[in-house]
Amino acid sequence: MEEIKRYIEENKQRFLDELFELIRIPSISSEPEHKADMYRCAEQWTKLMLAAGADRAEVYETEGNPVAYGEKIVDPALPTVLVYGHMDVMPVDPVELWNTKPFEPVVADGKIWARGADDDKGQSFMHAKAFEYMVRSGKLNCNVKFMIEGEEEIGSPSLPKFCRDHKEMLKADVILVSDTSMIARDVPSITTGLRGLAYWQVEVTGPNADLHSGIFGGAVANPINVLCKMIAGMQDEQGRVTIPGFYDDVLVVSDEERAKMAKAPFDLEKYKASLGVKEVKGEEGFTTTERTGIRPTFDVCGIWGGYTGEGSKTVLPSKAYAKISCRLVPNQKHEKIALLFKEYFESIAPDYVTVKVDYLHGGPSYVCPIDLPAYKAAEKAYEEVYGKQPIPVRSGGSIPIIATFEEVLGIKSILMGFGLGADAIHSPNENYPLEQFFNGITTIPLFYKYFGEEVKK
Repeated sequence: MEEIKRYIEENKQRFLDELFELIRIPSISSEPEHKADMYRCAEQWTKLMLAAGADRAEVYETEGNPVAYGEKIVDPALPTVLVYGHMDVMPVDPVELWNTKPFEPVVADGKIWARGADDDKGQSFMHAKAFEYMVRSGKLNCNVKFMIEGEEEIGSPSLPKFCRDHKEMLKADVILVSDTSMIARDVPSITTGLRGLAYWQVEVTGPNADLHSGIFGGAVANPINVLCKMIAGMQDEQGRVTIPGFYDDVLVVSDEERAKMAKAPFDLEKYKASLGVKEVKGEEGFTTTERTGIRPTFDVCGIWGGYTGEGSKTVLPSKAYAKISCRLVPNQKHEKIALLFKEYFESIAPDYVTVKVDYLHGGPSYVCPIDLPAYKAAEKAYEEVYGKQPIPVRSGGSIPIIATFEEVLGIKSILMGFGLGADAIHSPNENYPLEQFFNGITTIPLFYKYFGEEVKK
């Protein structure tokens, strides 16, 4: 470990300079005007991989944004690790809330401040530098493949086909991912579960045009009022989703595993204070961390209709809209939940409105067994760097492509994240602590060392 620390110290500024080149490319996958930036970023990744020691690296086309792929085959008889990351980032709005320019990285207060500093340019870049160290020091004991995609933030719509089309090229023993977080800077953790996702947009239509609320109010149904009532009925007083069949396939976590999860440090009062709320709210019978890790949810992500401009306008709107999501847990199929929601939402619509439900996207959940050789290797690597055994955690977030990897490629993924909850990913002022960035580069080579040892057992 001391050797890698010395290497990092000698190359610290170069590492940051190279990362900042990546960050300066505004690779926002959800905004079509940044299509060219996706290709710029992919090309930059191939240069990084080749400079780090890859035998080959190139940009692959998909039906959407490109994939940067690279590999180094040391010996076909050795185990192979496929490193997955994503080069695309979230939009920066509201830009006025940023304290710095989103795509001009700044180091201040021991952190890198920029869009993509953590999610996922900073975390993916750690793997390139760890790989570089292993190649140059002669310590690379596995074959390594890199797959850096450009659509993760929009649900990875093109990657399943890419994986099917290049299944042989992507063959590996495990997929290594850094796109998650640790419990705290001094409490390492490995994400062993990700919730799935189902996401819809609904439209409720009343009259065929906006009406004067004085002349027609009280005689014609207001779609916004109706939509609010319909949404309110989607959960009961116990915080359970009322969609028939919603819980039929939910995997119930054992009391033993719940007890292990409870060992993770969590201060409820600090949690509430950090969010500015007096009380938490969720499904009865479960703790706050269980509600975000092992239980499904129903949330309205946006709602609008009528007049929302300055001042007043007495209007009874023709239409109302909402964006709705459900986080799903193991065994729940997003396709099934998508249909159940549509059928139920349409069934509870009163006759004085019509509804339209569009399913936008979704993805399955994922669970990683903690007895895998790769998990044990990651566990040892974290323990050596952080001085304590990492805690297995179930994340409330979703990385839909992880479950797809298992389905299409037949490979399990190890989620070795180094981000922190305070990194503000997806928000203004995204940041990544330098300590975590350099600790990640230190930890990853140890994973390879121990993975090679575990595979030989």
